[in-house]
Amino acid sequence: MLKPIVSIIMGSTSDLPVMEKACKWLEENEIPFELNALSAHRTPDAVEAFAKGAQERGIKVIIAAAGMAAALPGVIAASTPLPVIGVPIKGMLDGLDAMLSIIQMPPGIPVATVGVNAAQNAAILAAQMIALSDANVAAKVAAHKAGLGAKIEKANAELAAIKDYKFKC
Repeated sequence: MLKPIVSIIMGSTSDLPVMEKACKWLEENEIPFELNALSAHRTPDAVEAFAKGAQERGIKVIIAAAGMAAALPGVIAASTPLPVIGVPIKGMLDGLDAMLSIIQMPPGIPVATVGVNAAQNAAILAAQMIALSDANVAAKVAAHKAGLGAKIEKANAELAAIKDYKFKC
């Protein structure tokens, strides 16, 4: 088993259905990761210990998911020099509460933030960060991006093949 270079942290296992998209993308691209549940409010000492030890364990990027008060990404970012990507989880206010909590960090404690429930984008962003110093990951990111373009080209070709369809705009 390869040593993880991305760490995915959730405030609760109830976030797993959202965060599975990040796990799946990293797995498909053979980027080793770990997955843990830690709460900024219920296990603050464990969160701090995790964040302080992550770099020494070989982690390069941390993805932290949280809903409602969404303190987890910021608490982690305060205790590590590693880049932290926050994933706001849809909750009481359709995730707006979590998103605002994550993006409103004080100077010196940045947290990159993706859209609400956008765990796959967090995984891709983590890979792009790692790709800056890892040619293997850079090739995987480039292949992923090329695949996105191919999907659109295929969709356009399929649209062009539709002969008798009339748009009702």
